Amino acid sequence: MSAFTQGNALHDTERVLQNQENSLRLRASKGRSENQENVIPKPTNRTVLGALENNPRRLQTQRGLKQGLNQGLSCKTEDNGRSCAENVAPKQPAFQIHVDEPDGACIKKQVSSKRSPVEPSPLTLNPTVTRLRQPLAPIDLPMDVSFDSAMDMSVVEEEKLPCVNEVTEYAAEIHAHLREMEVKCKPKPAYMKKQPDITNSMRAILVDWLVEVGEEYKLQNETLYLAVNYIDRFLSSMSVLRGKLQLVGTAAMLLASKFEEIYPPEVAEFVYITDDTYTKKQVLRMEHLILKVLSFDLSAPTINQFLTQYFLHQPVSKRVESLAMFLGELSLVDTDPSLKYLPSQTAASAYILANHTITGGSWSKTLVEATGYTLEDLMPCVLDLHQTYLNAAKHAQQSVREKYKTSKYHEVSVIEPPEKLQLE
Repeated sequence: MSAFTQGNALHDTERVLQNQENSLRLRASKGRSENQENVIPKPTNRTVLGALENNPRRLQTQRGLKQGLNQGLSCKTEDNGRSCAENVAPKQPAFQIHVDEPDGACIKKQVSSKRSPVEPSPLTLNPTVTRLRQPLAPIDLPMDVSFDSAMDMSVVEEEKLPCVNEVTEYAAEIHAHLREMEVKCKPKPAYMKKQPDITNSMRAILVDWLVEVGEEYKLQNETLYLAVNYIDRFLSSMSVLRGKLQLVGTAAMLLASKFEEIYPPEVAEFVYITDDTYTKKQVLRMEHLILKVLSFDLSAPTINQFLTQYFLHQPVSKRVESLAMFLGELSLVDTDPSLKYLPSQTAASAYILANHTITGGSWSKTLVEATGYTLEDLMPCVLDLHQTYLNAAKHAQQSVREKYKTSKYHEVSVIEPPEKLQLE
């Protein structure tokens, strides 16, 4: 056989083997496609709180539904997913710096009023930051100390929770520091008048939704107070369109969770509870903008912190404590009149009103000495809070009342408020 004939034979053999290999690949690819088509996605059991709606019972009836309301805070159209507010006013920026700077916000660097509208920039995060934190490994230390002396036994006794009377000097300094910081971290009471596209009722819907978010993820009450403080301070400096207000609230709740919680929910969870109204990138960019506007000052005194101090100075029953906490959260829903008062004043008024409602008590001399507030000083705030208490059952937003109807809080929200106050 000639060399030319042998070369043709080898070429034919290689071509047959190549055709067989291609046939096997085609069959394998077809089999994978059929298997993928037969896979049925597993339904998820997680709860979607969804876009904000003016409906107090949406957790039980309409979770996961995205409905556009005339007064809703965020909605979508079929026009490339743009928000309804942006379709109404396409030329108006989503965020705009107010001309005048707030007096009470915790801002160290003043923002120039001539600066162009600020748009949040992308925020790059290390992927490991979003992972759940693991418990610290134990540290092996040499145990050379013997427990024969009385001094060694005092180390074991330190496990007792300290009483406020044992650390009086520290308690006074802490209280003085909180009183100083609450003035610096106070939002502007009338900031809503300068907001061109949002109203007090929209903010009330947002706070009502954040209460549900906190209950859904079992967050601390302090997280809710901090988030509302961040929102009010941010809105004191920036004009926001209604389509972006829920984004501001979501990012504020994320920041408060990172600051207060041991294991805060991940960013993806906050995107999920909005029913994907916003993307993860939008939430992170808004988080970046809030931090810049607040100058990273996140440790703001809250009503919850002052209530805890008052309970230590003058202990009351658990029912009175729960009712005072309920009144404190009620004050978060509406800006008027709550933003007129400092957190320490609102907390003291909640203490007085709760104690009077259940036990008939009032404001003790011990608390007068500890806080510097007399009953006469607090009466304007007490009367406003009492009116808020009377109107709570008729308010459009009911998440706070639903929260405090549970046995965890001794069902204090069903307690009828006194029609008239007779404080002494």
